[in-house]
Amino acid sequence: MHSTRRSTRRFATAVVGAALLLGCVSGPASAQPASSPAASSDVADGARVLVFSKTAGFRHDSIPAGIAAIRELGDSGGFKVDATEDADAFTPRNLRRYDAIVFLSTTGDVLDPAQQRAFEGYIHRGGGYVGVHAAADTEYDWEFYGGIAGAYFQSHPAIQPATVTVEDGAHPATSGLPRAWERTDEWYNYRSNPRDRAHVLASLDESSYTGGTMNGDHPIAWCQTYQGGRAFYTGLGHTKESYAEPAFLRHLLGGIRYAVGDAQADCRPESGYRPLFDGSQASLSGWNQAGPGSFTLGADGTLTSSGGMGMLWYTDRSFGAYSLKLDWRMSGESGDDNSGVFVGFPPSDDPWSAVDNGYEIQIDATDVPEKTTGSVYGFQSADLGRRDRALNPPGEWNTYEIRVEGEHLRLWLNGVKINDFTNTDPARSLGDGHIGIQNHGADDRVSFRDIRIKELPAKSPARTASQGH
Repeated sequence: MHSTRRSTRRFATAVVGAALLLGCVSGPASAQPASSPAASSDVADGARVLVFSKTAGFRHDSIPAGIAAIRELGDSGGFKVDATEDADAFTPRNLRRYDAIVFLSTTGDVLDPAQQRAFEGYIHRGGGYVGVHAAADTEYDWEFYGGIAGAYFQSHPAIQPATVTVEDGAHPATSGLPRAWERTDEWYNYRSNPRDRAHVLASLDESSYTGGTMNGDHPIAWCQTYQGGRAFYTGLGHTKESYAEPAFLRHLLGGIRYAVGDAQADCRPESGYRPLFDGSQASLSGWNQAGPGSFTLGADGTLTSSGGMGMLWYTDRSFGAYSLKLDWRMSGESGDDNSGVFVGFPPSDDPWSAVDNGYEIQIDATDVPEKTTGSVYGFQSADLGRRDRALNPPGEWNTYEIRVEGEHLRLWLNGVKINDFTNTDPARSLGDGHIGIQNHGADDRVSFRDIRIKELPAKSPARTASQGH
């Protein structure tokens, strides 16, 4: 059941080489009109991206370097790039050619009403949006644009170093970055906080620089699904130097990959979760290894399985109604690693107690439907069509949300609901139990990170007809 659904759309991630090539960029890149036939695809099924950089206000001198950088990312990553400052490119017919549109430090009112309608229709049909830096300083009177960008620019202090805190380690735009990312840029303050509407990928530590005005909660990169389309915004990218910086290029490429649909991610807003494992040694104090094998804590804050069959389980307490989120990744070496997430089992240092008394949400690329990734192991297959479309391949991060309410369990993979299961076994109960992650065998390498939980209100038992109203 191993999925290869996007093999013709998989972008390479050789951003370091691209950065070396871009280090010598000093002059403007030629802006190719969107309708130019010179950009016709010579890669079968390759994605196509339009870079739009029209300005009606302040013009960033980094725009040429940004266009050149995205072209280089396309050359190394297997996607085509057109670049234009001509708003006439925004017609329904022309926009249908593109998997994503990058608003590269646009400013002011750049589209007329007909062009705005064309862009809205493009997004409604499933198109992708990437906003870079001053894309938030654009189209203040167009409500749709403000929604897809996520927030509007308010002000900025002087260019200076700051610490970017990576909040989501699974999204392709942030999965390769350190948790505390030190870099220099022009740090925007925004008129509103997008956290309630979008999924925040990274934020600024306002104590690390001067001039932040967002009261300690300062998102700087986020993603969302928006009215049928996919959207990614990063406030980074003011300076020319950004476009020769490998980490920033990796960040930008990941955002483009998400926007074109090449990589999947959970971009629903997230709030109210508390960490059970946050990548630190201290956060492992509430966990215990049951059975053979172990998990190794990496310098990048990941837990990686080895040996087995055993289980690392959270001993501090059991849970009733909750949403459990965690990120997981197969090693990518064999492509067929095996692990899982156990829920609803009683406390025990025997890992087979979890098998016999709880439920396992499976991670395994190749097995029968009721024992493969997304299944409630041995009981119910995932919706395999939806699972395959949502699944990232071995070597890339995925996010599970396991939501338990009473005897009802629902599972989301990268924001897509793929399983809906109700326990009817009187010997088992989802309503009160522990959680754990499995280490399956000697050759299985699965990594986990950012295990967090949000407890939910317990649902009252359904009324029977005899209880009346």
